[in-house]
Amino acid sequence: MKRVITGLMVVLISAFLTACNEEETTPEDRLSEYIELWNDSQFHDMYSEYLSSSSKETYSEEDMANRYEKLYADLGIEDVNVTFEAPEEEQSYEDMEEATFPIHVEMNSLAGPISFDHEITLVKESVGEEEHNWFVNWDTTYIFKQLEDGDTVGIDMKEAPRGEIFDRNGKGLAINDTLTLIGLVPQSMEGHEQETKEKVAELLHLDVEYIDQQLNQEWVKPDVFVPIRTINPNDEDLFQELIELPGVWSQDQVGRLYPLGEAATHLVGYIGEITAEELEKNKGKGYTTGDMIGKRGLEQLFEEDLRGSPGAEIYITKENGDKVLVASKNAKKGKDIHLTIDATIQETIYEQIQGEKGTAAAIHPETGETLALVSAPSFDPNGLTSNYYAKLMEDERNPLLNRFTSLYAPGSAFKPITASIALSNGTITPDTTRDIQGETWSKGDEWGNYKIRRVTDPGHPVDLEDALVYSDNIYFAQTALELGSEAMVQGLENFGFQEDLPFAYPVAASTISNSGELNDEILLADTGYGQGELQVSMIHLATMYTPIFNHGDLVKPKLLKDVATEVWKEQIISAEQANMIHDALRNVVASPEGTARGANLPDIPLAGKTGTAEIKTSQGESGKENGIFVAYDYEKKDLLIAMLLEDVEDQGGSAAVVDHVKKIFQKLYE
Repeated sequence: MKRVITGLMVVLISAFLTACNEEETTPEDRLSEYIELWNDSQFHDMYSEYLSSSSKETYSEEDMANRYEKLYADLGIEDVNVTFEAPEEEQSYEDMEEATFPIHVEMNSLAGPISFDHEITLVKESVGEEEHNWFVNWDTTYIFKQLEDGDTVGIDMKEAPRGEIFDRNGKGLAINDTLTLIGLVPQSMEGHEQETKEKVAELLHLDVEYIDQQLNQEWVKPDVFVPIRTINPNDEDLFQELIELPGVWSQDQVGRLYPLGEAATHLVGYIGEITAEELEKNKGKGYTTGDMIGKRGLEQLFEEDLRGSPGAEIYITKENGDKVLVASKNAKKGKDIHLTIDATIQETIYEQIQGEKGTAAAIHPETGETLALVSAPSFDPNGLTSNYYAKLMEDERNPLLNRFTSLYAPGSAFKPITASIALSNGTITPDTTRDIQGETWSKGDEWGNYKIRRVTDPGHPVDLEDALVYSDNIYFAQTALELGSEAMVQGLENFGFQEDLPFAYPVAASTISNSGELNDEILLADTGYGQGELQVSMIHLATMYTPIFNHGDLVKPKLLKDVATEVWKEQIISAEQANMIHDALRNVVASPEGTARGANLPDIPLAGKTGTAEIKTSQGESGKENGIFVAYDYEKKDLLIAMLLEDVEDQGGSAAVVDHVKKIFQKLYE
């Protein structure tokens, strides 16, 4: 029995050795493994495990692996795909010392696709006393076929013209144009150095210390122009004031121009040099140190469209100085963006409120087209410097805050929305009358000392139109209570609360309350007249008025010109109810008792609703007030402005806003 087992073992060992010999590694196997590493950019493994001894003697790991890594990174090489053709018929390599195969190499680069055909040779080498394997005879032509020893690889980048941003009429909001660069020539300031530096610092929103830093650079000479900051070439008054100062000179400089200056900064944004953090965030998108990138606003929002596709040339410089082109791609201008914004309306609104803290949204109420988005105070993005930006950060008015994306309590400007919800719900009709006595009201003992106050007691029962004209807080508080929490929340959601605004520019979603519910009666009552915890953006508030002009449909706000008008929410109210509110809002302005009577113009029939939102922690205390006015042309119906100004408690509340809006309509319609 023992001899049988021994014989069996001999047979098995013999069979195993035969199988091993039959499964001997072939050059095709080794090349497949090598190519797999190549496609995965595992260059160090390629070198250490697969290069022939003669190749290693000629090329160090730095020459091969590190060079691959550096070139692939510098040239933006990706999507490497190397393939080879194995012989159609099975071959025996037992008596062969080398084997050659055709390969095909494809890759993408900053200069476009690169491909070439080549041949790769593997040689048989001993790896032990009786063992051998196949190794690649590598040289520099496997990086690029034209690359020989002693050659260098270079790349020339060609900047793509950035796409431009235009208003509805083709007026530039962000364009590639000639800028005015303001600078100083030291010797021309002689005798007026401090005076000039202080005035330039004041006019350009800089520090004298910053100007001194520029003047004290090593390369500066007495007769040399020292750049300080670019300005908007359209600002002729600023230019004249600067150029009259001793030592101030100007030069033209091609760059990104924002013709509206500070009037549209928060909307359009600006570009700046890419930071290390932005490079990391945008890794793989072709950005390099020194590139410009959108920093705020539409410049940042539409960066991928606006940026365009940079051009590039990858070339090999031969030892004799000749250049061989490897790949080339032309620069392609970025996409132009056309907005529904009207530059004239944008500038006119900003000019009216630039001395205030506030925001405004202007829309075409029948189409939902956004005609202006304004935030004040602002800053000029033309030639923005780090020194100027630092000063902006220290400004207590917070000019860096984009107020048109912020949320505010809408105050009484919200009452038409409560009216719409109650009318559509059947809780009230236009004739529903409330006989309210006095200027304050409380539901009862369960409210404790809390009372709702109205501005005016007309001395008679009020219907819905009266309540809008007099801006009666008590009427709308009682209406909200009759609606009830569930119906009020549902009505607000029908107007787009608690969901993202379907708008090209990111704006925070308007909120009903901190919890999203109105289970507390006092909170519900306060919400009815636009207080409580209600928070809205001005663009959403303006949009909430669109059912008045569209037979009860809530229209989507739109910012891009090539986007069609769409209904966001259908039949929020009936067409008849919409007409009733429309007429009532005309009387808010036209009636001698109306809260917006200050905007009653003989030749422009304005309609709208005022609001004053109190910002305080408890009833009875004095606090800050925001004034709001939503106004539109009752007849033309082509422009609606929703404006909010902060801290108007010493300016007559919403009356200050009414005056600003009135003047805007007068200027636009003159």
